[in-house]
Amino acid sequence: MSETQAPVYVVDDDLSMRESLASLIRSAGLEVETFASASEFLIKSRSKLPGCLVLDVKLPGLSGLDLQQELAKADVQIPIIFLTGYGDIPSSVRAIKSGALEFFTKPFDDEALLAAVRQAIARSSGVPGKKGTGNPGDQMTGESPGFKALMERIALVARTDASVLILGETGTGKELVARSIHARSARSSRPLVNVNCGAIQPSLIASELFGHEKGSFTGAVQQRAGRFELADGGTIFLDEIGELPAETQVALLRVLQEREFERVGGSKSIRVDVRVIAATNRNLSSAIGAGGFRSDLFYRLNVFPIQVPALRERKEDIPLLVERFLGLLAAKSRRQIRGVDARTMEMLQRYSWPGNIRELQNVIERWAVICDSEDISMEESWLPRDPAPPSPEAVPESLPDDSVDLPKHIEQLERKLIGRAMTAVGGNQSEAARRLGMSRGSLIERLKRYGLSQGNRRWHADAALR
Repeated sequence: MSETQAPVYVVDDDLSMRESLASLIRSAGLEVETFASASEFLIKSRSKLPGCLVLDVKLPGLSGLDLQQELAKADVQIPIIFLTGYGDIPSSVRAIKSGALEFFTKPFDDEALLAAVRQAIARSSGVPGKKGTGNPGDQMTGESPGFKALMERIALVARTDASVLILGETGTGKELVARSIHARSARSSRPLVNVNCGAIQPSLIASELFGHEKGSFTGAVQQRAGRFELADGGTIFLDEIGELPAETQVALLRVLQEREFERVGGSKSIRVDVRVIAATNRNLSSAIGAGGFRSDLFYRLNVFPIQVPALRERKEDIPLLVERFLGLLAAKSRRQIRGVDARTMEMLQRYSWPGNIRELQNVIERWAVICDSEDISMEESWLPRDPAPPSPEAVPESLPDDSVDLPKHIEQLERKLIGRAMTAVGGNQSEAARRLGMSRGSLIERLKRYGLSQGNRRWHADAALR
C-alpha cells in the first residue's frame, strides 16, 4: 500500500489547527481528510481505513481518548498520534498504555510530526522502514562524507540501549537524529517522548519529568504522571539538556543509575525501563568547568556521543536539501516549482548558514513566496544578515575614578542586545533566541526580567535603555 492509498485523518475542533495540519500533511504528498469532532469521524462512511489518525486529546463531546477506546472495542486497528498540551499529560498516560503510537505537545515541530505520520503509515501498511515513509532517518537528506558518517553512527547505536548525547548547533536536526535512533531500535513499537528542557520553567521541570502528587505544591490539584512514566518501555528525548536546573540534574542522575524516581511530593519509588537520548547546542565541558552542569551526569549521558555537523561543514548537501524543501513547498502551495538557477545555488553554497538547515528551509520558503515563477532566482541581499557583535561604544574606553558597577553594565548590554534582536526578528522568540545563542526558555525569562514584552512593544533597542 502506498502513501497516497492510505489517507491521514485529522480530528481537531480548532479550525485553524485542522487547516494547518492538513496543509502540512499535504505538503508531504499525503492524502488527508479532517474532522471537527470524534462524532463526525465515527459517522463518516469510508471504503478504507486511514493509514494514520492524528487526534487531539481534548475534543467537545466524545474526547480523543474516548474515541481511541471506541476504536479498540470495535477492533479497528489504526495507528494514532495524539496532540496534547502540557496540561493534558496525565490523560496521555492512558493513551500511550492503550496503544497510541506517539503524542506531541503543542506547539510541535513540523518535520518531527511528518516523520511520525510516515512511521504510522508504514506500520499500518506492513512495510516498516520503507524509504520515505516509516523511518525518520529518511527525512534527513545528504550525501556528504559528514552526513554518511552521521548515519553510520545512528545505525551503530540504534541496536543498543546505550544512552546517547547528541551534540550540534541549533537547527542542525538533532531531534530527527533522536527519532531515527528510536525508529531503528527494538523499542520502536513503544513511545518516544520529547521534552524540551529549555522551554519549561525551571520551577516546573521536575514535575514535568517525574510527575507530582496532589497538594505537593500550589496548583497541584491532582496527581500527575510525568514524562518518564509515559516513556516506560520506550525512549525519552531530553532536548536542550544543558538548560536543566542543578537540582533536577541530581534527580535525572539517579534515574540513569537506578532506573527509579519519586514523584514531586511523593515517597513511593517508581521503576521505569526507559532509554535516554539527550541533546544540546551548548559546550557541556565548559558548563562543567563553570559549575553549571554535573560531571557525573555528563558521563552518564555521554556513553555514545553523536556530533551533528553544521550545514557549513556539509555544503555539498545544500542542493539536495533545497530540492527537498522546494518539493514540500510545491505540494503545499499546489504550484509548479522547478528549482533554483545556478547563480542562486552558488550563492546559497557560499553563505555560512549560522541557523543551519532550519535557516535554509526558512529562506527557501520566504523566497518561494517572493518569486512566483517556476524557476526561482534570488538576490544575495535577500539573505539574512548575522547579528553584529557589540559595538566598541558599548564598552567605556577608561574606568571612572571611583568604581564600576560591572553587573549593571552587563545587564544593560544584555538588555540592549535582546531588545535589538527582538526588533530585528519582529518579535519571533525562537529566532531571537537562535541569533543570541541561548535557549528560548532563557530568552523568555530575560524578557520578563527586563520588561520587554510584546504587548507594549518595549523591546525596541533604544526604548529598552531609557
